[in-house]
Amino acid sequence: MTEAHIRSEKVTLFRQEALQGLTYRIPALLYLPLESTFLAFAEERSSPRDEDALFLVMRRGQKQGTSVQWGPQESMMTATLPKHRTMNPCPVYEKSSGTVFLFFICVQTHISEGHQIRTGKNAARLCYVFSQDGGRTWSQTTDLTEEVIGEDLVNWATFAVGPGHGVQLSSGRLVIPAYTYYIHRRCFGHSVPCWTNPHSFMFYSDDLGQSWVRGQLLENLQTSECQVAELTREDRSPVLYCSARSQKRYRAEAFSMDQGDRFEDASLCKELYEPPNGCQGSVVSFSPVLDPGTHPSSSSLGNTKQWLMFSHPTHRHRRLDLGIYLNDSPLEKGSWRAPQVIYEGPSAYSDLVVCEEGRSLQFACLFECGMHHPNEEIAFQFVNNPELLRNGRNAGLDQGNLLGYAKSK
Repeated sequence: MTEAHIRSEKVTLFRQEALQGLTYRIPALLYLPLESTFLAFAEERSSPRDEDALFLVMRRGQKQGTSVQWGPQESMMTATLPKHRTMNPCPVYEKSSGTVFLFFICVQTHISEGHQIRTGKNAARLCYVFSQDGGRTWSQTTDLTEEVIGEDLVNWATFAVGPGHGVQLSSGRLVIPAYTYYIHRRCFGHSVPCWTNPHSFMFYSDDLGQSWVRGQLLENLQTSECQVAELTREDRSPVLYCSARSQKRYRAEAFSMDQGDRFEDASLCKELYEPPNGCQGSVVSFSPVLDPGTHPSSSSLGNTKQWLMFSHPTHRHRRLDLGIYLNDSPLEKGSWRAPQVIYEGPSAYSDLVVCEEGRSLQFACLFECGMHHPNEEIAFQFVNNPELLRNGRNAGLDQGNLLGYAKSK
């Protein structure tokens, strides 16, 4: 293995191979704190098209301060079903047992999402593999479709998980974000695309991953790819925040008071723009390390102990200029700060992780980018200066000084 020293530089982990026709898309990133190890996942495709996805690939990275030693690329051939392609990696780490669950969907070969929506005939399966040795070896695929979705699948034109990371809540519940194209009405027994709309929801487990159930659909807005982050009010009551892709030119947000079974009515966030047709984004929560006497801003809806960080293309009209947004009052509307761009140029999907080591915080991002098109590579980068987090607002977080790095050119 070769060592890649990451001191705010972008490091390419998966690169398009034009001569062979291979493309890598849909990044997912997980951090294993006990091993100080990153697991980076992506789809390998024979072309950039969704229908040409093949299987998942992975690289393990050993963190050493601000450096990461990355291992070779591995093909995850246990995460497959015959005559299906594997898509949308969505990993989650169960802390008490040290188990990594990697969720994904398997879709019948060459059947597109659009075809499923037009015909109302689902071709996707809900699957996972697990690892109990930090991603070195993986189980065979478990297909949960019948157990978890069952008869309701007849009303799902298609569905997917994530993509990007899931979360384990403070209660121990494991949560996998997902969405479905739900058939609301039929005409003479046939689905009609205009009555088939996307809605976000959660799969979750309360027994450390032994069994899984699904939550209720978020119905008042059309939302698809999503991620969630747990917040805690000052009275210690938990709130689950959901950030979801929409086609309404703004990001959709919703909150759950019951750990993700049901989300309150979603709303559009006017500080977080979506390009036309939207784009996936990533969100994490963290507890800032503040100097004594420094207090987070107050909120009319009550303070939380955590802040939010969000990654997404910042351009309003194209998938360009991946940026990092900060929110220190997540329960109050209008609290997202202006973004800091970490990659100037074509960029699209991303996944954030928080690395906590004692009182030290670090953040890392795995993201799609390129010189001419965001499908050219998937890169890894640390995205913060921890010293600034210790000083809270006094360090100038309002001015976007959270991220201590040079912009990528």
